[in-house]
Amino acid sequence: MRLARGLRPPTLTTSGLRGALAELAARGPVPVDLTVPEPAPEVAAYFICSEALANAAKYAAASNVQVRIVDEDTRMIIEIADDGIGGANPALGSGLRGLTDRVQALGGEITIVSAPGHGTLLRAQLPTLAEPAQDQG
Repeated sequence: MRLARGLRPPTLTTSGLRGALAELAARGPVPVDLTVPEPAPEVAAYFICSEALANAAKYAAASNVQVRIVDEDTRMIIEIADDGIGGANPALGSGLRGLTDRVQALGGEITIVSAPGHGTLLRAQLPTLAEPAQDQG
């Protein structure tokens, strides 16, 4: 799978996050089930999914990947789960470390659960809106 790193894909602009992820998934060797709302903080979500899908294809020996993106109040929750070999370790590679830095720079949180033999679950939470204003009345 060939992915351009750091470049905004034209499909993201023309078709939104759902269209860009569908195109990304169609290019990969692993079937992907997508659940994606619109609108979303599209660029960050795209790169999180791009890195996770590349890792699933390149390292995980996965036969399936599920991408689930939902809005919860002022946060977007991104979950990418594969049924691969597990054992992903952000300390050992620049891709997951870079994702962690990107998410944290946006005020988000990321969790990676990847026990050997049990696949990998990446869960990122990104802020989508400003905190609701307090009623002063």
